[in-house]
Amino acid sequence: MENTEKKLTKKDLNSMFWRSNFLLGSFNFERVQNMGFCFVMIPAIKRLYAPGQERNEALQRHLEWFNTQPWLTAPIFGVVSAMEEEKANKGEMPGSSIAAMKIGLMGPLAGVGDPIFWGTARPVLAALGASLAMAGSVSGPLLFFLLINAIRLVTKYYGLTLGYEKGNEIIKEMAGGTVKKLTEGASIVGLFVMGALVSKWTTINIPIVATRITNDDGEVVTQTVQNVLDSIMPGMLALVLTLFVAWLLKKNVSPLLIILVIFAVGIAGKAFGFLG
Repeated sequence: MENTEKKLTKKDLNSMFWRSNFLLGSFNFERVQNMGFCFVMIPAIKRLYAPGQERNEALQRHLEWFNTQPWLTAPIFGVVSAMEEEKANKGEMPGSSIAAMKIGLMGPLAGVGDPIFWGTARPVLAALGASLAMAGSVSGPLLFFLLINAIRLVTKYYGLTLGYEKGNEIIKEMAGGTVKKLTEGASIVGLFVMGALVSKWTTINIPIVATRITNDDGEVVTQTVQNVLDSIMPGMLALVLTLFVAWLLKKNVSPLLIILVIFAVGIAGKAFGFLG
């Protein structure tokens, strides 16, 4: 008896992977990532459903409101594809279960992806690239571009294939403590690196003369406020500013307002001579 089981091929998964890079190409404020999600699912839907009502229903299913961390849509694509495959072969799984799976995965994966990729990987790599660029090296922006895209592509590819292979089992893995530990570890590493780069990034100089002494050779030796502070702890003002900005952000002060105030103080300081 001929085996009529429908199954996604490697070519289908690869096509979904390449399409996933255009997920935000049709981002809209009504249903956010829904059109991109449906676009990515088309190779799987075409493989699993013949033209007709079932295919139309599957496309309609993936045009509902959807939004999560863009890179971590990959495992959702994989899991949903496995569920569509089961529905196409057995017909027992309701479409509402597939929609519910998408909704259930959006929140947790956004909570994982935002701190790891937006809160850690991107600022840390940008900091490393900026430090090289400030030293006059073109490798700075190249390093950021290559590394951030390598992380993005690896996450998308293996997230999709793992999601498809694991199917519903991925829910059990998310319920464990692995994801939480990964998120906490990434956050700690990111904070450590950013803290180490604060003194390199932030330069504050107070050129106000604190003392002026004439030595035995008749030479006038001046010491600025900045010299005094550096003798106590180099980078003290940079640390204080960083902690103060962090405190303001914790108090929900607008980041744009903070940036504008820092710009204004910097310009005024240079104009009136209390900042160098």
